[in-house]
Amino acid sequence: MKHNSPIGYGIIGAGIWGELHTRVLTNDPRVNVLGICDINEKRAKEIANKYNIDKYYTDYTAMLADPNIEAISITTPDFAHSEPAINAINSGKHVLIEKPMATTTSECLEIIEAQNKFKKYIMVDFHNRWSPAFYNAYESIYNGEVGKVSYIYFRLSDTTFVPTKYINWASKSSVLWFLGPHAVDTVRWLFNDEVKEVFAVSRKNILPQLGIDTPDFYSTILQFEHGGVAHLEHSWIISPNSPNLFDLKCEIQGSSGTIYIDTSHNSMIQKYTPLTSQGYPYLSHPDTTLMPIVQNHQIGFATESIRHFIESLWADKEPIVNSIDGLRVTEILEAIEKSAKINSLVNVTKNDIKSKPI
Repeated sequence: MKHNSPIGYGIIGAGIWGELHTRVLTNDPRVNVLGICDINEKRAKEIANKYNIDKYYTDYTAMLADPNIEAISITTPDFAHSEPAINAINSGKHVLIEKPMATTTSECLEIIEAQNKFKKYIMVDFHNRWSPAFYNAYESIYNGEVGKVSYIYFRLSDTTFVPTKYINWASKSSVLWFLGPHAVDTVRWLFNDEVKEVFAVSRKNILPQLGIDTPDFYSTILQFEHGGVAHLEHSWIISPNSPNLFDLKCEIQGSSGTIYIDTSHNSMIQKYTPLTSQGYPYLSHPDTTLMPIVQNHQIGFATESIRHFIESLWADKEPIVNSIDGLRVTEILEAIEKSAKINSLVNVTKNDIKSKPI
C-alpha cells in the first residue's frame, strides 16, 4: 500500500553509520523516527537527544514491539545483523540492512525465509550503486561505449586507523567482511553476472602486532560465469599518514574502451593544513561524494541509498538492491574466506531461493 503519511521508523545501532542513518531519516519529511536502540545506553540517549527522537532503547525487542514502527535500519557491526533482522521481520517491519546482509549463508537464508513468510521488503545497503562515478561507468557499459567488459580491477582499502580506532570490534570481523561486500556487489552489478569460482590469498602479520587479531589483507580473483574476471584488493594496513581514510580505485577494461575511477585520492579538493606534530602541512582529500554535509544538509551517495529505501516503501515497490543480492554477496565472501584458508580455487555455491516480498 502506498503511503500518504510519514513512515514510522526505528534504528538499531547508534554508532557512526547509525548516526548517518539517523541524520538522513530525521530530515526526511516522509519519515517519522520513533526510536533508536543501542546496547550503549549513553550513546543511544545522546543520539536521541541530538536528533529529537522521543524514545531510546537498549533492548531492540522492546522497540520492535511498537506497532507504529513500520521499518527498521540495522546498523550494528557486520557480525550482528541476522538476529535483529529476523526479529524485525517477524515483528512485521520492513528492513534496511547495512552490508553485508549477514556473515554466513545460513543466516541470509533465514532472513529470506522470514521475508517470504511475512511479505516484507528487505534492502541491503550496497551504496556504490548510487555513486556518481560508478553509475556513470554502469551506464557506459550498458550503452556499449566500452564494448564487452572482460576485466575489472577493484581496490578498496583502509588505513590502520580504521581497525585500531575507527571501530572497536575489528578483531571480531575482517577487512573482507568490512569492505569486501561493496566490491563484490559492485563488480556483480557492472558485469551483470554471477561469480562461479574464486581464488584468494591473505596474510596476518601487521594487525596482530597492533593488538587486532584479524588478517592484514585479502587479494582475490573472481571468475564469472560468462568469462569475466575481477581482481579485488582489500587491506587494513595502509599508513595512517595517508591523506584519506580509505583508498578506492577501479579500472574497467572493455573491448573498445577503458574506464578509470578514483573516488578517494582525486583532485577535486586538496587541503593542506599545519596539523602534523612535525609542523609539516597535512594533506587531505575531503569527502565530496560519499557523505558530505552541505548547508547543514547530508548529501552524497551513501545517503541516496537510504533515501531510495524510503522511496521504495513510499511507493510500495521492491528496492533495486534486494535480499537475493545480499545472499549472493555473502556466498561469494564465504568462498573467498575458504579459498584463502586452504590456498586453493573454490567454487561458489549458489542457493536456489527466491525472495517474495509484498
